[in-house]
Amino acid sequence: MFKVFFASRKWALWAYGGGLLLLTSLVAQVQMTVLINEWYEGFYNLLQEASKRNVEELWELIIQFCKIAFPYVLLATATSYLTRLYAFRWREAITFDYIPKWRNVIHEVEGASQRIQEDAQKFASLVETLGLQVAKAMITLIAFIPVLWMLSKHITFGPMANSPGSLVWLAIALSVGGMVVSWFVGWQLPGLEYNNQKVEAAFRKELVYGEDDKVNYSHAETLFSLFTGIRFNYHRLFLHYGYFDIWLNLYGQLMVILPYVVIAPGLFTAGITLGLMMRMVNAFREVRQSLMVLIDNWTRITELRSVYKRLREFERNITAVEPMVSTC
Repeated sequence: MFKVFFASRKWALWAYGGGLLLLTSLVAQVQMTVLINEWYEGFYNLLQEASKRNVEELWELIIQFCKIAFPYVLLATATSYLTRLYAFRWREAITFDYIPKWRNVIHEVEGASQRIQEDAQKFASLVETLGLQVAKAMITLIAFIPVLWMLSKHITFGPMANSPGSLVWLAIALSVGGMVVSWFVGWQLPGLEYNNQKVEAAFRKELVYGEDDKVNYSHAETLFSLFTGIRFNYHRLFLHYGYFDIWLNLYGQLMVILPYVVIAPGLFTAGITLGLMMRMVNAFREVRQSLMVLIDNWTRITELRSVYKRLREFERNITAVEPMVSTC
């Protein structure tokens, strides 16, 4: 899956040139996000003192925001388009690496059509989504951790007062703790997803055979039996996703209010302004969300782990069996 794309001369330009272009675009987007974070302080300070300030200052700040936000929108759109192309080229590399190997084996390989078409597509799509988010998260951390560390000096109330980098350490502790809990809560999900694909493949295979031969395949009793297995697996999967969703939703709501609990008391002691508080909250959110990118995409990660497991199994099957001997 990886070697065929990154270790191939044919795909080297896309693999490395395209990847470098995507990273450059992400760096530019994060720099714009840092500028918007700085803009928050002036904007909310203006609103806090609105009765003493001139409305023209508001329009100046709005124009300043537009000069940052509009280029960001165009760049983000172009990046998304390039990322989709990148993922499709990866899928193409995987597909045409599998096909000749699959055609060169004597014995039937279970679920070959699904692996070559559906799973290769899913793998590329999931890597596209997750890869872009993880890369952006890493760049965001590099940009925002120094900002949040500097802003932490303004915490002058409570147990975190006057503690160097307190907001950074809080974001790291919450993120690591959240990931550990999510790992244990969602422990069974990849295996359940894998089992689900197996029963789905068996049901689909019977239907495909029935398209050409309804006499010997796709009998109602057989389809009902196969679908019973699907129903059982889905009910188990839904149950496990249910309590995992409870954890994610609870955690998400706590993370919304927590930075205000830590930072907002400074407003009442005149230690910070409204603008500074919003800048601190925004920087904390950027760092925390970047650290939490794995938790926020846990469902996709679960599916990717399942797809990867199936593709690795398929690769072993098409390389371990005896090659077809030519009779020419």
